[in-house]
Amino acid sequence: MSKEILVCNSGSSSLKLDVFQSGEYLSYLASASVDRIGQMQGAESELEVKIKDRETHTERSRFEDHRSALLRISELLEKEGVFSQGNRFAVGHRVVHGGPDITDPVIIDDSIESIIDRCSIYAPLHNPANLNGIRVARELFDCPQVGVFDTAFHAKMPAPARTYAIPRDIAQRHGIQRYGFHGTSHGYVAEVAARNLNRALSDVNLITLHLGNGASVCAIKDGISIDTSMGFTPLEGLVMGTRCGDLDPAIVAYLQEKEKLIFQEVDTLLNRQSGLLGLGGASDMRDLLDKESKGDQNAALAIDTFCYRARKYIGAYFAAIGGQVDAIVFTAGIGENSSAIRRRIMDGLFEDRIYFDEDANEQKLESQQGNLLTKEQSPVAVYAIPTDEEWMIARLARDLLAKEG
Repeated sequence: MSKEILVCNSGSSSLKLDVFQSGEYLSYLASASVDRIGQMQGAESELEVKIKDRETHTERSRFEDHRSALLRISELLEKEGVFSQGNRFAVGHRVVHGGPDITDPVIIDDSIESIIDRCSIYAPLHNPANLNGIRVARELFDCPQVGVFDTAFHAKMPAPARTYAIPRDIAQRHGIQRYGFHGTSHGYVAEVAARNLNRALSDVNLITLHLGNGASVCAIKDGISIDTSMGFTPLEGLVMGTRCGDLDPAIVAYLQEKEKLIFQEVDTLLNRQSGLLGLGGASDMRDLLDKESKGDQNAALAIDTFCYRARKYIGAYFAAIGGQVDAIVFTAGIGENSSAIRRRIMDGLFEDRIYFDEDANEQKLESQQGNLLTKEQSPVAVYAIPTDEEWMIARLARDLLAKEG
């Protein structure tokens, strides 16, 4: 009898659980999500349960903590026959930051929990919340727990790509290096692209663009991440919804002096008030495209800056890979759904090697294999591929446990 793999994504006030049937092929069974966990002043949470081929169940309640939310989700899924206590194979957990020590999926024990806790200094908004979900799941579910880390896919980057040019003793003392993020997403779409090309993952060179509210680019050579745009934190790289991306570090000190800002205020400015929001007055690309169509010049500048930065990284990563790129892949909310942004990024880019197909670019995604956006004879393929980080976490958890025996 096939068993279930649960995938847990725990936020500071939210919880998402996906259920997959294990076996040679993982199949989706159900998902559940809860928001506003532990909110003050009696705010109600909305719990939503989606079971394959059934109507969505929604209820409102108050959940004081993640434990009570996960218990209620379990009750509902067991009642619907989705899983039972004795039929759980594993729980896979999304963890944002594994630091320099965790470079692959791992079975979670107390020592791994301690490492995740120590890495909270690198990801203070995410790791504590991820760890909270892990502790609750370890208490409630009597099965192996596997941590899958956003940083792990980038762990094999060569030293020149991960090194910042600051004194080595300081960098080593504080673990300062390029870690990269969105690794599970980049890894997933890389595997799909390799299958589309009828090649082994180890035999393909790719540039993958995860374009959502958070955004990053990854250079993949022979199936391995060799560089990525996000760095020590997710602030570096592309223009994002509210994050500035690449910035002259001297601007931080300059703003502190000229605007009389303390460090925390500058951090908030760069992480939460910049990017598309700071340039165009909206963090959602759909809103900016609408504003641009009505003549808003600030929105136009925000979009142009976003696309320019992405184009620049694609060009740089062609060089990093050595010029031999098999495919470029767009994924995540903007990458999957905005034909206009894909077109503007690709417009005039390496036209001798990329034969972009405008008609194909306008087609909606209808399968997990994604859409080919270039003409068949194009030396470099371009794809739009829907990401599925939850499926990837389940697959990695299953494979690790099979390997461990």
